[in-house]
Amino acid sequence: MKKLIALALASVVLTACSSAEKEQQKERTFLLSQQTLDDAQRNATVSCRDAAQCDAAWKLTKTYVAQNSKERLTRADDAAIETDMPSDSGKPVFSATRIANGNGATISLFAQCKDMYGDERARGSDFNDCATKIISVQNGFAQYLRAHLPAQ
Repeated sequence: MKKLIALALASVVLTACSSAEKEQQKERTFLLSQQTLDDAQRNATVSCRDAAQCDAAWKLTKTYVAQNSKERLTRADDAAIETDMPSDSGKPVFSATRIANGNGATISLFAQCKDMYGDERARGSDFNDCATKIISVQNGFAQYLRAHLPAQ
């Protein structure tokens, strides 16, 4: 009987340790993904040098947002491009801002996804799926502009 109790107790301890290790691994993965998202956000910020280049880049940005968002555009003026809020989990939407900087501007692409974050910016139920989609689109933004802007 004592051996049976000892085995049961050892099994509970091992299960608890295994669960704690899995949670720690999930947290490490979340932090790494969050860092990668932050890097992608920085990569999705570009500068243009003059009005002509900025206007062309802004037009391309509108196309990029429309092509990659899962919701329709609701605003597209000289300062911002926005879409509806995400209606379904796991479907990212994108928006952009254009901020004047001397003769040029800084254009930034932003993203959000329903259920990506929980309370106090904790990992939400769709974090992993959304992060993968957002990172890919944001990291491709500057390359898309370079490929489509006329050489000057």
